[in-house]
Amino acid sequence: MSAMTVPNLAIGSSDHHLMPVIGFGTAASPPPEPLLLKQTVLDAIKLGYRHFDTSPRYLTEEPLGEALAEAVSLGLVGSRSELFVTSKLWCADAHAGLVVPAIQRSLKNLKLDYLDLYLIHWPVSSKPGKYKFPIEEDDFLPMDYEAVWSEMEECKRLGLAKCIGVSNFSCKKLQHILSIATIPPSVNQVEMSPVWQQRKLKELCKSKGIVLTAYSVLGSRGAFWGTPKIMESDLLKEIADAKGKTVAQVSMRWAYEEGVSMVVKSFTKERLEENLKIFDWSLTEEEMRRISTEIPQCRIVGGEVYISKKGPIKSLDEMWDGEI
Repeated sequence: MSAMTVPNLAIGSSDHHLMPVIGFGTAASPPPEPLLLKQTVLDAIKLGYRHFDTSPRYLTEEPLGEALAEAVSLGLVGSRSELFVTSKLWCADAHAGLVVPAIQRSLKNLKLDYLDLYLIHWPVSSKPGKYKFPIEEDDFLPMDYEAVWSEMEECKRLGLAKCIGVSNFSCKKLQHILSIATIPPSVNQVEMSPVWQQRKLKELCKSKGIVLTAYSVLGSRGAFWGTPKIMESDLLKEIADAKGKTVAQVSMRWAYEEGVSMVVKSFTKERLEENLKIFDWSLTEEEMRRISTEIPQCRIVGGEVYISKKGPIKSLDEMWDGEI
């Protein structure tokens, strides 16, 4: 079959780099087998995926890099420039002097010269050089936002990242970055789905020209942090049945119509293909209204593993600044 074309969103305030609205996510617990990941990425590229999301935390940079290099060499894509690759700054590297070496390590793992997008993974730092996960409760440290963001900007100036951004930042934390930034973040990647619609954060990002990228848009089914609340939603099932679509497709179409990009994960070819079939139909105004008003809201990914009584963030309220 011929590859589907995924629409793009322009990110970045001046250079308008194009980000495909659907990204292939590589976060899984336990991490996927390297050979499985590599084959799935090749299958995804054949289907039309061009945006791939990774992080040192996911232990998927190396197999992803191998798959992307193979895709170019096989002619599945014309060149590296047709791909959009996101990676992230891990907590142990979120310190003055460690950010540029961290992105250089990620680039080496991925066999790339640059990232399309580099994100601060969580708004917390941990002891340098210790990469064990979960982070031990004694190892959390306050993030020096000014120093870390300044070095994220340096990654862009050096050409190591086309765009820079954050992940899991509340409105308050995002506004703090904006107050100190010379180069503002292009993206904030956060949990967003019909059961956690992020209305306040979405409005802030829209007003500042920041693109929201949604993760867990399907509820992270199968992951330890996942929830069945989306797949078991009676309203989403009703809309899906009426349209001859799946609940997953309705959830993703909702995110697309909300104007955000999304990162979704699957290691089965059928589901990868299903997830791309959201662009030739739409939800009605009434269906969008019902999704926005009739689904109880509940944050699923609290980030509890980044909270410690001995660290700078001691509670869910401090992590999300009341947005819970």
